[in-house]
Amino acid sequence: MSTSILDMSMSLDGYIADPHDFLGGENGELLHDWFAAGGPAGQFEAEWNAAGAVLAGRRTAELMDHWGGDHNGAPIFVPSHRRPGPAARWNYPLVTYVTDGIESAMAQAKAAAGDRDVQVRGGYVAQRAIEAGVLDEVQIHHIPVLLGAGRRLFDLLPSLVTLDIIRVIDTPQATHIRYRVRR
Repeated sequence: MSTSILDMSMSLDGYIADPHDFLGGENGELLHDWFAAGGPAGQFEAEWNAAGAVLAGRRTAELMDHWGGDHNGAPIFVPSHRRPGPAARWNYPLVTYVTDGIESAMAQAKAAAGDRDVQVRGGYVAQRAIEAGVLDEVQIHHIPVLLGAGRRLFDLLPSLVTLDIIRVIDTPQATHIRYRVRR
């Protein structure tokens, strides 16, 4: 059975983007320098590339130009209250906008993934997936930096969420922690 996994780099103070709300802006790129440093980066890249589907928030999907229409060959599902624009609708046949809720979007992504993982991309969609009880795991690449401002990953959760640590990989550039969401 497929597992849904949020995978994000985050500053120690909880930010996933700089104050300009852009990953590559002023200080946002600091959150991704760990990947170029080597170490377990290859292991994580192999996990991402092995995913059978991606569930991405609309904003994230549009910022990434829908990853050119697929995510390493995997289909992309975007929960949204609005239908996609013409460029996404006509140019990207493996991108599906799902307008009937996060639960439906995750079910479609898991069905497409088969026994492979569903990679979850975007802070807002992750919050909604946690709220709906359809996110299975959270993997955080905790970066030893305090950004002081920006976009936080977990701003809007409706209640307490309990997690179990299932893996920790510690490097000088980041501590990579994978959690299972308790149900």
